This record gives sequence, C-alpha cells and structure tokens, in this order.
Amino acid sequence: MKSSLFDRIARYDSVASTNDVAASLPEGAVVVADQQTAGRGRRGRSWFSPAGTGLYVSVVLAPSRSSEPRRATTLLTIAAGVAIAEAIEAETRLRVDLKWPNDLYVGRRKLGGILAEAATSGAPVERVVLGYGVNIGRASYPPDVADRATSIETELGVPADRERVLRASLSSLARRYDDLLAARFDGILDAWRARAPNASGARITWMSGAGPIEAVTAGIDADGALLARIGDRVERIVAGEIVWE
Repeated sequence: MKSSLFDRIARYDSVASTNDVAASLPEGAVVVADQQTAGRGRRGRSWFSPAGTGLYVSVVLAPSRSSEPRRATTLLTIAAGVAIAEAIEAETRLRVDLKWPNDLYVGRRKLGGILAEAATSGAPVERVVLGYGVNIGRASYPPDVADRATSIETELGVPADRERVLRASLSSLARRYDDLLAARFDGILDAWRARAPNASGARITWMSGAGPIEAVTAGIDADGALLARIGDRVERIVAGEIVWE
C-alpha cells in the first residue's frame, strides 16, 4: 500500500473537488489539485481552495480490509488527523493540534481539515475517499474565516515547499493506514488524544436534534466519538454541530 500511494498520483491544475475526481478510482489512488473551485468540508461547508496557496489532496482507502472493518472505518478520520499532523510537524517543526472531529490547528488558528466520504454504498463500505486540505502559503481568506485561519508560511515566516509537505503527508498516511488495517487502534487513539487538548475539559455547545445543549468535553471513546458531560450524564456525540468556546 505504501508504494501505491506514491505510484498513482493524478495531478490537476484545477478541479471542482478532488474527492469527486477520486470517487471512481481504486484503493491507493491519489488526486492532487493546485486549485478547487467547489471544495467542501464537513456538513456541506465550502472549503476555500485558491490556486498556488494550499495542498488539496484526496486518497482512496479501503478500511473494510481491516481485521476489524467497522472500527477501522469509524476511526479513519481520527487516524488521518494524526498522520497529517505528524507529517507537518516532522517537515516544519510546527506543533499541530487536532480538534474533533477533523480539524488541524496551530495555536487557536485553523491550518487544515479532513473530509472522509464513502465511495461505495452498503456495509461495510468498501472504499472511502479521504480528502484533506492544508493551508501552505499566505492567502486573502474570506471574511468569515480570516480571523481564525493560518498557514504554514504564516507561522514559519518563510516559504514552505508544498511538494515536500505532500510527500510527507502521504508517507505518514500510509503508516497510519497500516495501523488501521492491522487493528492497532489503541496507538492511533493515544496519539490523537495527545494532540487534542480541547477534547477534555472544554466548554462546548452541541447543536443536537433537540436544540443547543451546553456541555463539557470528556475525551473520545474507542470508536472516536466525542464524549460530552451534560449535567450528571456523559453523552456520545457522533453527529451535529459543535461550537467551541
């Protein structure tokens, strides 16, 4: 799997979404674009993807091949967050933290995000398209994200090499994907928790189906669900909007 991640890279100047391009490709395929015109994030949000300033990548994976396919699939985004954070830190020496369920942060500013989408129907899901975007160069961000976004170059104060970050991220993803396939879940969860200071003790508002609920984070469980303390009970959060205070 490690070699195929590097051997099948399809590169584009511009696409609507790298996830859409990758959806019909086999396991191990990688799609990289210089620009996305309709990039998207979690819950249908748009992902700002201007030319020349970011890393926009989708990789096709098959967590169903794991000895524990259900957990491998539910922990795919968690594993990817760990892998990409580790790669960026190894390449740039920036400390990258994770925020549930799929965001990468430097300090209080967002550096990147991850979106996993099923490429096949049925259970277990045979193929998953894992897309990720990382802000590499300085950019004029839209007003709604300008005060909470950052980039590698902004943090370092010097230019960053997108190709080196790409290669490092693919290599790190391959290692963590091997962990998923081999059901080495505890190591993934421990690594995620070590990079997620807000996962415990942070005040949040959970936009549940019943309306907004104030809670305090209490970690994640073995399947990657966010645990939230609400009064005298602990709730598993697997869906819905989270507003972090």
